[in-house]
Formats: sequence, C-alpha cells, structure tokens
Amino acid sequence: MLLSKDTEVMNTLIVYFFGFLYLLYFACSAFPGSVEIIAHRGASHVAPENTIAAFIQAWKDNSDAAECDVFLTKDKRIVVIHDISTKHVTGIDLRVSDVNSDVIRTLDAGKLKHPDFTGEKIPFLEEVIETVPPGKRLFIEIKCGQEILPFLKEDIEKNNKKPQLTIIGFDLTTITAAKKMMPEIPAYWLVGRKKDPVTEKLLPYDPNIIQIAKDAGIDAINAHSLGMTPQLVEKANAAGLKIYVYTVDDVNEAKYLMNIGVSGITTNKPALLLSAIRPVNVSADVNSFKN
Repeated sequence: MLLSKDTEVMNTLIVYFFGFLYLLYFACSAFPGSVEIIAHRGASHVAPENTIAAFIQAWKDNSDAAECDVFLTKDKRIVVIHDISTKHVTGIDLRVSDVNSDVIRTLDAGKLKHPDFTGEKIPFLEEVIETVPPGKRLFIEIKCGQEILPFLKEDIEKNNKKPQLTIIGFDLTTITAAKKMMPEIPAYWLVGRKKDPVTEKLLPYDPNIIQIAKDAGIDAINAHSLGMTPQLVEKANAAGLKIYVYTVDDVNEAKYLMNIGVSGITTNKPALLLSAIRPVNVSADVNSFKN
C-alpha cells in the first residue's frame, strides 16, 4: 500500500526527532553539563599567570570559574601571586611578606611570559574580584597562614560579589578558620597525593579525608586528579561533599573525570577543555603563546 505524502513527511520527521534525541543523550552522557571548568591562575597557558590579563582571558574563554593565589604583603595588602617570592613571575627576587605593596606594584609580571604582556602588574585581590562577571565564580587559594583572614574578609565584603567567591587552601587549619570567620563563603580543602616513604610511589587517596573534611565543616574536597577514583567520588557525594580536581590539561583525562562524577576541573587550558565540552563561545586561540 502506498503511503500518502503527509504520512511520509511525518515518518521522516519522527526519524529525525528520535535521531536528535539520541545525539542529545550521547552528548549529555559524554560531557556532563554540571562540571565546572576552572581557569588555573586565570587562563595561564595563554596569558601570564595570576594577572588581570589572565583573568580577563578566562572570562573570554567562557570559563565557569577562575582560581587565584593570594599572599599578604608587609603593609597588609592582599596580592595575587602563587609564590612567596616574586622571582618566578618578575625575575626579581623579593619575599612578598617582607615588602610593601607599592614596591611589588612596580614589578613587571607580564614580559617573562611574552613581550605582548609587558607592563602587567601583580594585582591586588580586590582588582581580580572586580573582573568576575555575573554567573561566574572565583576560587581564592590562601598560600600563607591565618594572618591573612581578617584582611581577606575585608576584601570580600567591600564588593557585591560575595556569593561568587570560594576560599580554598591546603592548610586545613587555615581553611577551617576561614570557614568559621566567613561561614557564608564556601571553603574547599586542597588535598595532595602522598608518597610511599620507601618506594616514593604515589599512594591512593585515604578515604578518611572525607570524614576529616566533614568534621571540619568544609564544603568540598579539591584533590589532585591523579589517583581519583569513582569510588572516592561516590563516597564523597554520599557524605554530602563535592569533589573537585586539579590540574588537568588533557581532554581525555578530563572526559574520564567528568564521567566518574567530579564537580569541577581546574585547568591551565580552559579554552582547550571547553572546546571539547562546549564548542561554542570559546574565543581563545589555544595555540597562542605556547611555551
């Protein structure tokens, strides 16, 4: 029996519709949409780390969040820099805690990355916070001790972006104190991998870190990507904790971590990962300024 033209059209539309649903299901399964992509020290593969240029690039890349590192200067200003010394980013060896912020601001934190970035300053935290667009987050990693906390609270409260900020750090005592001082700000505990004292091989994560974080009132664990397992993610989620991982620059590794349920991935190359996960609204040239 011959089908009417209307019936043929309808059947064709049905085929296309179910084909679309299949592709949508596959895409969602391969790239879970809830995973946050966090630009490590800003878009630090393209621009000089922890500079305003790096954070502006992270937002241009459509990163969900950016991560920065903070130290306290001698005159009690919070500056965004990873090391206690300025040498790595400026070539001049000054200990951040021993000098005033006006001295640090005279240094060039861009030209060592690429001449195009000559003149970039080591920014104040408040300047970095100001770059955060609506709907995005900033992870603030404390690189010093509890002495920074009163000044960090001041910087956080002097703007209207408090709900977009998260505090992270390796020192559990400092992070716990930050959470007690600022209970409305999420606090994530950074956990590194330990080595066997004899073989020096990396050891699996101790599942007890989940209970330690819970007892401390911490909101999430931010762990090294190597050694992350589905079992640890599942156990953490069951305990009400999210798992974030650092620092992942490989697309295949990112896909694995997404599929085992991590909540966020920190990367030096947000544009690269986002081009695989969400291939729209990524503006950076991922091949620019390769070192």
